[in-house]
Parts: sequence; structure tokens; C-alpha cells
Amino acid sequence: MERIYLKEVDSTNKWAKENISEIADKTLVYTYNQTSGRGRFDRVWCNTGEDNIYASLVLKPSDKMKEVYSNLTQYLCVVLAEIFEEYGVIPQIKWPNDIQINGKKISGILAEAVSNSEKLEGIVLGFGINLNTSQEELGKINQSATSLNLETNKFIDKESFLSKVFDRFFLLYDRFLEEGFPLIKNGYTRRANFLNKTVTVRVFDNYVTEFAKNITDNGNLTIVDDKNNENVLLIGDIL
Repeated sequence: MERIYLKEVDSTNKWAKENISEIADKTLVYTYNQTSGRGRFDRVWCNTGEDNIYASLVLKPSDKMKEVYSNLTQYLCVVLAEIFEEYGVIPQIKWPNDIQINGKKISGILAEAVSNSEKLEGIVLGFGINLNTSQEELGKINQSATSLNLETNKFIDKESFLSKVFDRFFLLYDRFLEEGFPLIKNGYTRRANFLNKTVTVRVFDNYVTEFAKNITDNGNLTIVDDKNNENVLLIGDIL
């Protein structure tokens, strides 16, 4: 397992994808100055200062895409939630992979696969974490957000936090690839803040407002309409 530190970069995910052939499996690419980060559906991930984390994990589990790889964002989500809890806060998960504290977003995750013809070159699993951010900086974000220092009233050591992520992610990583989402299902669902509620889900340009019933063994969301018809969502974002 290796680490690559970049003094400044537009996006750790973009850099990792462009250089993936030279990057070893299980490598962490990180920076504290990311100028053009983005999240799911091309949403902007704002740079909120050098005392926060902007990073990507480069994974090369095989040369063919497998269903379990789509759950890696949820695996990382649980890993991050467990680490946040070590700092005395109560993280909640918003499907599929946002982490909130007191209803405010603190972390975002984006996975991107890199393929050459029919061969999978690797998966780039990017994540941003608000560790030490002023309320003024958070005010520049176009959604409700928070940071760990504001929630704990303490400055958070970014190197220590990043090492926790690196170590804990790979602790059960190989087992997760074998067992899939069921390995983390209990940890995921007990932190879910959306189950047994009526939610609005954005699926590309469509919006659906229905009852969130459960999470399947594949990590998908089961919703129920007012006629008790069930539908399983494989992709989307709860608003």
C-alpha cells in the first residue's frame, strides 16, 4: 500500500485516472489544496481550506468489473462513519453515500471506473472531508454543510485522520470484495437517516417522492408508492 501526496491539483480523481497505469493497487492519492473537485452528477466539491482532506483511493481488484465494486462507496461511507464516531459525534448516512452530522453534510464520495477496451484498469474512489473549516467558508457552499472541528469544538489533525481512513479501509477490504454489501449492511442501515420516511429521490433529471422502506442486500433502495407498489432504485440521490 502506497501514498502519493500532491502539493496542489485540480482533482485527485482526475489525476489518478490520468495516471492510473503508473499507480499501484491500494494507493492513496491526496492533497490539501484541490482547485476543481467534483462529486456525483458533476456537482462541485468546494475547496474549504488546506486543513481539510481531498483524496482518492486507487484500487485494482481485478481486470473485470464486478457487481460488488458498485458498493465500494457505501463501504467507504461506513468506514468514515466509524471514524467520525471516534471523535464523539453521531454521523448519519444519506443514501447512497453522503455522511451528515446534525443534518448537515460533512463528507462526499465519488467512485469512477477506468477501462481500456473491455479491461478494467482500476477504480478511483474519491472522497472529501470537512475537517477544519470556518463557518464563513461553509457559507460559500450551496448546501447545508458542517465540519468536524465545528461539531467537536476542537482542531482535527488531518494526517492522523487520513491515516485512520487508510488503515480502516483496508482492514476489511479484501473480505468485503468476497462478501459484498451484506458485510456492512447492519452498520449502514443503523446509521441511515432516511428509512421509514417519505423521501424525495433524484434519479438523473427525474424526481420521485415515495416511502423509503429498506436497503437490499445489494445496497439498493426499496421505495413504496401510495398504492403500496414497490420499486428498487439502483442509482439516485435522496434530496
